[in-house]
Order: sequence, then C-alpha cells, then structure tokens
Amino acid sequence: MKLLELQDFLDLFVSKKQTLTEFINKAQVKIGDKIEPLKEYMKRKDIEKSKIKLLYENIENKNEYLTRFYNLSLRVQEKDLHINEPPMKNKEMNNNIELNYKNVIRNMHYENILKNTKSGMENVSTYIDVLKDLYEKSIIDYKLLTPSASHYIQNGRIGSVFSSYFFRASIMNPYLVYSLNKSVLKGTKIFTPTLGWTSYCFGFLECPEVIEYVGTDVIQDVCEKTIQFSKKQYPDKITKIFCQPSENLGKSKSFKTKYREHFDVVFFSPPYYKLELYDSKNQSTDEYKTYEEWLQKYWEETIKLCHYVLEKNGKLCYILSGYGSQNTDEQYDLLKDMNNITKKYFKLKSQQPMYNKDVHVTKHKETAEKIMIFVKS
Repeated sequence: MKLLELQDFLDLFVSKKQTLTEFINKAQVKIGDKIEPLKEYMKRKDIEKSKIKLLYENIENKNEYLTRFYNLSLRVQEKDLHINEPPMKNKEMNNNIELNYKNVIRNMHYENILKNTKSGMENVSTYIDVLKDLYEKSIIDYKLLTPSASHYIQNGRIGSVFSSYFFRASIMNPYLVYSLNKSVLKGTKIFTPTLGWTSYCFGFLECPEVIEYVGTDVIQDVCEKTIQFSKKQYPDKITKIFCQPSENLGKSKSFKTKYREHFDVVFFSPPYYKLELYDSKNQSTDEYKTYEEWLQKYWEETIKLCHYVLEKNGKLCYILSGYGSQNTDEQYDLLKDMNNITKKYFKLKSQQPMYNKDVHVTKHKETAEKIMIFVKS
C-alpha cells in the first residue's frame, strides 16, 4: 500500500503568487456560513495591516509550515512499521508516547482523518478544509484573525493555531493497543467492533502471541486499507475484516455460527455520540436519531454481540471518557450510561486512566479517558 510522501502532501495545496495588496483586495473572511470581504472585516474589527501581512507571508511560504507538519505528523520510516519498544506497564497507559506509530495511521488515512471526518461542534472546520481555503482560495477562517491567533502567528507558531482551532479526528496509538495486550489483556484471538483507523489491527498483530484478528467498521475506505495493511504486514496471521455496523453483525447467521464464543479479547474505543461525524452512510448517530435510541440500538446491540463472541472468562475492554453534550440542549454522560448497559451482560474487572492530551477544541469532561475491562463470567 502506497504511503503519502512529502511531495504528494505539498502538491495537495496549489496557490498562485500574489502581492500583499492583491491578497487584501481579493481575500474573504469565513464566519460560520457567512463570507465577508477581508477589507470590510479589517475595518469592522479594527485589524491592523501588519497582522494581515504576517498571515500573508505564511501563505506565501506555505511549504515551510507544510513540511514541518508532514515531518511531525505524517512522516513514516521503515522502523515505524514494527513496534520494537517494550510495552508500557499496567496502570501507565499513555496515548502520547512513541507518536511515530500514530504517523503510520495518520498517513494511511490522512484524507479521512484530516478532512472527511467532521466535528460534532458547530462552526469547527476541518484541518485540510481550512488550509485549502486559505492557500488556494484566499478564504480566511475568522479564528485566524483573533488576537490570540495573531499572537501565535507573530511568534512563528501558526502551527499551534491550526492544531488548536481546527478539527482533526482522534487516533488511538497502536503502541498503546500493543501495550494493553502485552501487559493487561494477553489476548490471542481478537475481535474489534470498530477498526480505529487500522490502529487496532496494527497494535494487536504486532503481538507475537496474537494469531487471529477480526474487525468491522462502517467506513469502506478504512476497511479496504486495513485489509491491505494486514495482508502486507502480517501474511501469516488470520485476519478477517467486515464492512458493516457492529450492531448488525449479530443478525448474520454465518458470522454467529463461525464466531460463537470464539475470541478471548474484544477491544475498541466506541464512537463518542455526536463528537466525530464520519464519512459513512452507516454512521450510528445518523441511523438513530436520539441519544436513548442510540444507546439501545447501537450500544446495547454491540455489547450483546461482544458477549456472544467472547469465550467464558474472555475480556471486553473499551476506552471511553465522560464526554457530554456541548453542542445541543441534550444532557448525557457516556461513561456512566454506557457502563450501566455493559454491566447487564459483563462483570466489571478493573478500570484505569488512559492519559491523553486534549485534541483541538473537543475537550473531554475529565482529564483522562478510562480503560474499562469487563469479564464474561
């Protein structure tokens, strides 16, 4: 499978040279769904020309920033395709250690992670959409012109503005998945009700003791790339990828016949209700219109499936935070509500924090996500 090279990434953003005056005359400011000429916005907000000049210079020298971003977040070296570090210890799980393994996932799915997956929060544009608007169309997201953004840009840190204000889908580090299995779960046959952008496949199949990996997802492109990745990297291991909602797999007679009490570990980080909106016709929050319906028809049906495919004393592990609604009048607590449903079918064995930095503007209610481990008794 071909990975994205630096020049491929640079070629995504094509812009024409222009003078500062031409830029000011042509540029527009995007405020939500509205567009306003930059000259009018500058006058209305009393923005100095010197601040616009700094932004203009960053646009003219865009390849400097894009190269830094690629090297930090997308560059993959041969050594990154296999995990050589010792696993993290139990109770010390951190999603932000050995970030080079995240680059493999982000590179493989860059378009879905940086562009196609939308935020559940209003008026939060995706990373690539903002850059393409800025570099190719001279359309400036208004957040780039706020005093705090101007401060960072003035200090040569425009990357901090892009990463803090604009949306990128969250990624599970394959190294964390690997460490969890080596130090805690100790599974040999794994099922995942989502694919986690291929990170679960990568992390589990790096464990020599894992002999089989089966997963499902609703994003066709993710399914196809996970199949390609597993065949190339782990040709001697049993892998099977389904492309359908997890709650529907329990209706498949062939799946139920083949995988009844088959796995010793089920693992995933379930979708956070309305937090990330994926590029799929089968997204659960589109299918089920209310939170209560989503809990019943997505979450409970998925938990029933997990119970069905796990062997006796098998482990169910998922990672979740107490994220609640910040965008609607709805009030909910995912951690509490989802755990309550799981406890109807499984016995809680343990829980521990997973340390993770806040991503862009989507902050969780708690500083650490929870690694929940249940047992089928």
